[in-house]
Amino acid sequence: MTFNEGANLDTSQVTGGGKGGAIVGGGIGGLLLMLLVAFLGGNPLDGGTSSGFDVNQVLTGGSESASIDVSECKTGADANENDVCRIIGTVNSAQDYWTDALPADINRQYREAQTVIYSGATQSPCGTASNQTGPFYCPSDERVYIDASFFDQLSSQFGADGGNLAQMYVVAHEYGHHVQNILGILAKGQDGKTGPLSGGVRIELMADCFAGVWANHAASTQDAEGNTLIKPLTQADIDSALSAASAVGDDHIQEELGGGRVNQDTWTHGSSESRQRWFQTGYESGNLNSCDTFSTNDL
Repeated sequence: MTFNEGANLDTSQVTGGGKGGAIVGGGIGGLLLMLLVAFLGGNPLDGGTSSGFDVNQVLTGGSESASIDVSECKTGADANENDVCRIIGTVNSAQDYWTDALPADINRQYREAQTVIYSGATQSPCGTASNQTGPFYCPSDERVYIDASFFDQLSSQFGADGGNLAQMYVVAHEYGHHVQNILGILAKGQDGKTGPLSGGVRIELMADCFAGVWANHAASTQDAEGNTLIKPLTQADIDSALSAASAVGDDHIQEELGGGRVNQDTWTHGSSESRQRWFQTGYESGNLNSCDTFSTNDL
């Protein structure tokens, strides 16, 4: 997927830092932490290690905060070349889509959510955001938090293909959580349970599906001047998004970090196959009504 070079990016929808509930929705580092503690044992607050893995490092991130300059992100050409600018372009596209789709589809008004793009670490009302926690949505301030360096980890450590739509899927997934918050659905994921049929897994798969819905309409989204933001998707683009969905499946992460062992009882986000399938469901239907993960046990 590429952006139209002449499209304009709206940097007012993002900020280069954050100030500081619990992290909700899609935090990959938080996913790693929960899986490792439940799967390998140990207390995440004691600073100890479990099976050679430094849990305290996941919590702290071990990095100092650095400001992100978004002023250089002006056009679609910049989004094609730069990860930070690509985040901004995806935020613009996702919000343009949901601004029109929610009122039209379910008579609910969309409200914009800023994305905080940071480097190293920053504070949120939901706790410390770091380059180890990965992207997440914080319902307390209705913001998405992303360290752009996460995309390198997604590719190098967990096997996503590094394509543009793999990165954009991550951003669109977090905005799926914002849509869930607006619809009053997000709290259903806070049932304190884990496992493939838990509320948390259903929420995450629904956000994957919402990301697929956005992808279906991405080539029709526009900047403030009416220029089309994104070129039509190709099969290679969809394959790229599916590679990212697979990379963040609970089973795949457990296999990578747990010596090949998989424990479904600890799942919080869903299997690789389920994450791919629900993204594909949203993409093929183009309608958020196809994303009801709470009415089926076929997850």
